[in-house]
Parts: sequence; structure tokens; C-alpha cells
Amino acid sequence: MDKRIGFLSFGHWQPIPGSQVRTGRDALVQSVELAVAAEELGVDGAYVRVHHFARQLASPFPLLAAMAARTSRIEIGTAVVDMRYENPLYMAEEAAATDLLSDGRLQLGISRGSPETALRGSESFGYVPPGGSSDADLARKKTELFLAAIEGQNVVDADPQMTGGATVRLAIQPQSPGLRDRIWWGSGTRATAEWTARQGMNLMSSTLLVEDTGVPFDELQAEQIARYRSAWAEAGWQHRPRISVSRSVLPIVSDTDRRYFGGERSGQDQVGILDGVRARFGKTYAGEPDVVAEELAKDAAVREADTLLITVPNMLGVDFNAHLLETIVQHVAPAVGWVPPEQRIS
Repeated sequence: MDKRIGFLSFGHWQPIPGSQVRTGRDALVQSVELAVAAEELGVDGAYVRVHHFARQLASPFPLLAAMAARTSRIEIGTAVVDMRYENPLYMAEEAAATDLLSDGRLQLGISRGSPETALRGSESFGYVPPGGSSDADLARKKTELFLAAIEGQNVVDADPQMTGGATVRLAIQPQSPGLRDRIWWGSGTRATAEWTARQGMNLMSSTLLVEDTGVPFDELQAEQIARYRSAWAEAGWQHRPRISVSRSVLPIVSDTDRRYFGGERSGQDQVGILDGVRARFGKTYAGEPDVVAEELAKDAAVREADTLLITVPNMLGVDFNAHLLETIVQHVAPAVGWVPPEQRIS
């Protein structure tokens, strides 16, 4: 199994001292520039996080299309789009168009969303869960329609006045063959990972798990992945799924690194209460490259996943983050099984 490495940017922007990303335009333009730099370094994927009502990236498809226009090989994707906010048919059109523009490089991560600063933010977009249902129910219902649409199913009645009286149903256009197999679900529990497998979606194991069994975060994630693979096999899907985990990886090789992260050291998992539920967060891997590489190679979930997404401190700017990714691909990524694209066996 080839290990793939991508970066994940939350796209923060703030006009504060030290920030290289001061405006919304900065965040968008620099995201494209980092994707270009990452491709040149041999990184496999450029992923963005989507948030609403925050100084972060919010509307992914124009950004992903711009990334596609400036690159030729790197995967472009999201981790993740909050389906509570989406019109599933319009999103299907935008996803297909973006995938076609990228020549089939879109890896679209979606989910039911995460805690946010807005109070009932998706309801302000006009999406209110029906009586007796939850946000999660609404997101899954929308996902069902979205998946049907990108599969090419007929989803709307035609106007008989336009069809000579014939009763037919129509599919969204354009269609992008293969896109359905490149949809991922961001899962924060073992049960939702099993549900993801039954839907035939790839698994994005969340940066935090909203459950805690007392075992280390990486072992809990590894169990989640094992349950996902078992459910995938039981569902009878014929193709091999992909699985990603994300980590904060900060190898220190320069005075600049030391100035920013010299106080950081690989720590312990964090456990806290999130939305009234006990949750477990993963640790940061920071320090000398050989030490970071050794520790990351022992991470149970990193070993099990085929894709590792590196969360980048995007507000430090493109040059610093390109340097960070270069250090990772040269000194850390080989320890977890990654090889440069040009050295892979087809």
C-alpha cells in the first residue's frame, strides 16, 4: 500500500502581528500558491478545511478550481465540507465541474459538521432539520441525494411541455465519471466509521474522536479503521477504499523553526468535554526530525491509514509552510512508508 502525504490548511486569516495571512484574499491566494509549491515538492494532496462565519476558508469549489488550474498532478480536496449548509444538487454540479477541470483529481471530504461559533448557523442558510430529526439526520439525508446525483441517477421530473408530453426524469449535469469513488466522510466515532463503509465512502478519521475508551488516541483511531474495513468487506464493495488521518507534525531544523516551535515537544493526547461528550484529541509531533520520524512511525493509526494529512500553520505564510513540507517529505515521511511519486511502482 503506497502511503500518501498531503497538507491540510484551515485557511485562517487575521490582521495581527506576525500573521502573513491578513485578509480573505491572502488566505485564498496563498492556498493556491501552497498547492503549487507542494506539488513541486512531491506532496500528494492539497486539502482545505471549510468553516462558516469565521475568518477561515468557506467556499471550497472556486478555490479548488483555482488550485486545479495551477497544478497538474496533486490531489485537491476538502477535509471537510459541512453538509448541513449545502444544497446537495447544486453541490453535485459544482463538484462535478471542479473534478472535470482538475482531470479527476478531486478528493471531496464531507461530514455532518463540527462545533462552530455560529448558533444554528446552517439554519441561517435556510436548512432546518424536520421535526423529530437531528442535524446528523439532515446531513445524512442531503448526502444520500448528493451521492445519487453524482452517480448520474435521475433526480428531478422533466417538464412535459419541454419533452413533447413524455414523462421522464433528469440527472444533474455535468457528470464526472469516477467522482463517486472519491467521496470521503469525516468520522468522529467508531459507529459512524462503520456507517461510512456501508455507504461506500472513503474514511477521513477526524482530528478528534467524540468518544473516549481510555486507550491512546492513535489506538482508538486504529480500532475505528479496523471496524471500517470490516464493515466495508461485509458490504461487498468491489474497490479498495482509502483512509486518512491527520496529524500536526513540526520537525525543527532551523532557527526560524526553533523560534516558532522550539517550546513545542511531542506531547500526550488531550481529553476534554465537547458538546457534552467526552472527546479525545491527538497529540502534536514536534522536535528533531529523526525523533519525530521515529515517534510518528509508531503511531498505530498512521500505520493503518494510506493517507496522512499534515495540518499546516497557514498563517505563517507560503514560504514557511513549503519549508515545513519539504522537511517532512525529506526527513519524516519515509519513516512511515512514503516514497516520492516518481519512485513508485505503477
